[in-house]
Amino acid sequence: MINSFLTPAFIFFIGAILLLVVRGKAKQFLILFIPAVTFFYLIKLTPEASITVPFMQYELNFLHVDKLSKVFGYIFCIAAFGSFLFALHLKGKLEHLSSLVYVGSALGVVFAGDFLTLYIFWEFMAVASVMLIWARRKEESLNAGYRYVLVHIVGGLILLAGILLYINDTGNLTVGRIQTQTLASWLILIGFMLNAAVPPLQAWLADAYPESTATGGVFLSAFTTKTAVYTLLRVFPGWEILIWLGALMTLYGIIYAIMENDCRRILAYSIINQVGFMVCGIGIGTAMSINGAAAHAFAHIIYKGLLWMSAGSVLYMTGKTKCTDLGGLYKTMPLTLICCSIAAASISAFPLTSGFTTKAMILQAAVDKHLIIIYLMLEAASAGVFLHAGIKFPYFVFFAKDKGLRAADPKMNMQWAMVFFAFLCIGIGIYPEPLYKILPYPVEYHAYTGMHVVRMLQLLFFSGLAFFVFLKLLKRTETITLDSDWFYRKGSQLAVYVFTGISAGIASVLDYLFIRLLPSKLSAFSKKPITILMGSYGGECSAIDDSESGSSPETTNFVPSGVPVLIAVVFLSVLAVTYVVLF
Repeated sequence: MINSFLTPAFIFFIGAILLLVVRGKAKQFLILFIPAVTFFYLIKLTPEASITVPFMQYELNFLHVDKLSKVFGYIFCIAAFGSFLFALHLKGKLEHLSSLVYVGSALGVVFAGDFLTLYIFWEFMAVASVMLIWARRKEESLNAGYRYVLVHIVGGLILLAGILLYINDTGNLTVGRIQTQTLASWLILIGFMLNAAVPPLQAWLADAYPESTATGGVFLSAFTTKTAVYTLLRVFPGWEILIWLGALMTLYGIIYAIMENDCRRILAYSIINQVGFMVCGIGIGTAMSINGAAAHAFAHIIYKGLLWMSAGSVLYMTGKTKCTDLGGLYKTMPLTLICCSIAAASISAFPLTSGFTTKAMILQAAVDKHLIIIYLMLEAASAGVFLHAGIKFPYFVFFAKDKGLRAADPKMNMQWAMVFFAFLCIGIGIYPEPLYKILPYPVEYHAYTGMHVVRMLQLLFFSGLAFFVFLKLLKRTETITLDSDWFYRKGSQLAVYVFTGISAGIASVLDYLFIRLLPSKLSAFSKKPITILMGSYGGECSAIDDSESGSSPETTNFVPSGVPVLIAVVFLSVLAVTYVVLF
């Protein structure tokens, strides 16, 4: 049944097809037009809209609309518009094409009404996004992309197994809240958590995102993890384990971000930290925490995109990403510095910025549920956010010791994109009511209370003081931070070594049995079957010796002539089965 003519995902897919035939200004117009027209199309969508297709005894639903899906739909379109504006100068089509399919697939997941449709778009998203890593065309990018694909293939298979078990258990395809804890639900949860970069399934993010192109990192920062946040919001709200995992994510991301030397890896770990707040809110599961997680995802996509734009601008203009190679850029990249500072203030939840009006809803939900330990962990993480993203990132990139780099602000389209996102960061911070109105539940929260403002300023002030007191300890050197990816990198090498050795041993044994020993025995038997049979019962003849001596075959037809044929067939069958099983 179709009572709406198009799902938002297909608008992006149509845009990707049109991109193949347009050039120049038409190409630039197209990639900005697609997210803009999709945004206005979303405004017109109502919960009654649906596109269903019969599939076996089920129905696939490509368009399920409610307030939660529309929140993520809006921000995905905004993020896509800003990101395409930032990448407008690119001459080639590969990144634009991959980005259109990537964003369209993310929207497909958000508006999927059944698990099979969700899974199809989920896999499209993984394939399209890796192109933004490989497009950098460096050896490190290629290797990181391969690891990224392998990790997401494994995650996708786990998710698919969970979905199939769930359908088998319940006979239900509908994407909705799962409350029973079964093998199927745990597999689905693990599949979602891998894309959300929940430890210990997080190493792919800091491994792959920093190896993407200057513009690709902006796209990657917005969609994969936030699509996973959406699915967790949709399917697993109120699962208590997510409270603790989310709280641990907030601290884990800070620790690694503080130790890191590469500014884009700092931002990658910062994503884990910020998604941790959302996952924690999902686990709390109240109306306040669900609103908080959705609102914080909305704000996070914008200010994190702005931070990646700033880092991408520095990479684009200098070719460098390590803090030890950067410094003194405030003199020549003033606009990039200003936009980066606004994003840093937003992620740190300074008053009058977006983080201040969204993240606090999750902390308030923890207080309402009397989760004191969780609340303290989130507060500590908030202080840490200011340390690594609020001060460390802009300080070491723009203000640390001048390294003699004299790069100017990037191209005009990149500047406009940063200004656009900076404007949104401040707009949501000053006037959050439009965002509050589109959240899943009615909002009765007021961010600008005296206590909240004073508490945040105290927290940020002492965090800033701690940074400059311990500045010598926080200065980075040419180091590499080991993460849990070390295990699967080394583990994969060990696995290859072990399995290669086992396979070589088996092949050697089979070669001796089936290629050398058994054929020679059968050859001898076919020439002198009677002598060999008699010898096996204590006779004096040796079949092999005779065969090797070149004597003529026996002619007595003591054994039926079909027996050697039967033995040969059995031999070939055993050989074939062995080959199929082992190789």
